[in-house]
Amino acid sequence: MFSMLSILPSAASEPDGISLTGIVISLGVGIAIWLVATFVISRISKRVAAGSNFFKKAHFKWVAPAIRALDHERRVQRAETIGSLLNSIVGVLVAVITSMYVLQNLDINIAPLLTSVGILGVAIGFGAQQLIRDFLAGIFITIEDQYGIGDVIETSEVVGVVESMGLRITRVRSEDGAIWYLRNGEILRVGNRSQGNYVPAAEVPDAATETALHEPPTEAKKTVQKAGE
Repeated sequence: MFSMLSILPSAASEPDGISLTGIVISLGVGIAIWLVATFVISRISKRVAAGSNFFKKAHFKWVAPAIRALDHERRVQRAETIGSLLNSIVGVLVAVITSMYVLQNLDINIAPLLTSVGILGVAIGFGAQQLIRDFLAGIFITIEDQYGIGDVIETSEVVGVVESMGLRITRVRSEDGAIWYLRNGEILRVGNRSQGNYVPAAEVPDAATETALHEPPTEAKKTVQKAGE
């Protein structure tokens, strides 16, 4: 009786090479790390949006350009953009690493899979260079606060008011009412008329006008003035 029971497979035993315990632990740890990271990013984003003084300490000077004093709308918009970006990065990293551990616990050789993913990543990188360039430019525009919603900007293509900002596209309403969609990677130079002391060109007298106003009257002008008197 004992020998017959000993040779029967146990219903609770795990298949060879597969660790159900390892899978559960990997998923649990991955979800826990994602929840903690999301909570921390959310708290930091809320403090930045509220204008917290935490980052004004001496050892946080390097981040000052990204969180300098702005009006409430722009500060909230930038905090939400950066927070969303960080959440996306953390989510992708946690998902990839957790998937690798789950596949290992399923006794699947991930070396060929990693090689295939690497080759696919290189191909996508070459094919989506412009898209990646747009996203990177959008990130730096947001962090450096080059312009924000409501600013009047001047680019090589258009002069107008910024209506919305994304990591890939900036939407601008020009002076004639047209809506322009500018790819961030194509904005090589931009002037922000809402920052600094912008003076419209019509209000700046040119050199010829200044000379005409200050030069002595000519004989012809004197004759005209006498005739008018």
